[in-house]
Amino acid sequence: MRRVRNLFALGCAATALVLSGSSFAQTGRENREGAASQPTLNAQLSGDLAVHDPAIIREGETYYIFNTLGHYIGIKSSKDLVHWTDIGAVFAQIPAWARQAVPGTKGIWAPDISFVNGQYRLYYSVSTFGSNRSAIGLATNRTLDPASPDYRWIDHGLVVQSTPADNFNAIDPNLAVDAQGHQWLAFGSFWSGIKLIPLDPATGKPAQGARPLAIAGRPVPAGAPDPIEAPFIFRHGNWYYLLTSFDYCCKGVNSTYYTVISRSKSITGPFRGKDGSVATNGGGTILLRADLQEKGRFRGPGHAGVFTDTDGTTYVAYHAYDKQANGAPTLRIAPLKWGADGWPVAQQ
Repeated sequence: MRRVRNLFALGCAATALVLSGSSFAQTGRENREGAASQPTLNAQLSGDLAVHDPAIIREGETYYIFNTLGHYIGIKSSKDLVHWTDIGAVFAQIPAWARQAVPGTKGIWAPDISFVNGQYRLYYSVSTFGSNRSAIGLATNRTLDPASPDYRWIDHGLVVQSTPADNFNAIDPNLAVDAQGHQWLAFGSFWSGIKLIPLDPATGKPAQGARPLAIAGRPVPAGAPDPIEAPFIFRHGNWYYLLTSFDYCCKGVNSTYYTVISRSKSITGPFRGKDGSVATNGGGTILLRADLQEKGRFRGPGHAGVFTDTDGTTYVAYHAYDKQANGAPTLRIAPLKWGADGWPVAQQ
């Protein structure tokens, strides 16, 4: 479950600044210039790293992570991408509309954070585990700084809903903006896979008469689960890249989650892996996968997203389950290195 925001893809001109020499961004530049090798960003992460479904964005000199842990969307912040501090939650309670739409829900899941049309948009999921009686909601804020007098989350209610009568599951939202500036919402978990729906940019909700399009799935025998979820779409060059998580999260060190990437010249697909395999037929190329069970400390890397920082470095952020912490879900962030073939490799 998921996400990070690609600032370039959203057309968000983040405030430029020069990070201190001790920051990871600075050491990354030094590495690219041929200086002595530095520890990976993942090896340097510290502080409050307990997260699930991390969604990362930057405002000014501060990075923010929105995440599933806690019932009402937790928030963490950092000045350097390395040390993270818990700074509270978005909601004090589940919105009344969500309790009515999804009876029995106990919390809010899988946030996605973006800056678009002069405001921050937080899409979030409401469901009960294993059910597709689900809903995606939307909240907005003028700033992410809790100390600002303008800081106030405003909930705008229902965006997309699914019921047992539907063949999809309305959770794991991700806002994407195409090269023409059109806004789309990707979402989906299990059932018939990943969907994409066009949005009205004024409301952030589906355009009039819009219907979900299928962009990825893992066809299985009737009645069997379709283990794909957590879509995230971002642009690089002339391509749209789609991240999805395969197999099973949420089982601690026994989680089998991993992250797959595919790409298309159109945001609506068809998305294909490096080998030409089609995403709607379970295709794609592995981007993040843990080592063999007896070797890997961090299991089940998934619910990944991408963002590009002000120095041009692109990162993938995700959670994995730490064997040395009783399988606790833990923040992981890795720079992406782009190959001559236009496919990225995560520097884990």
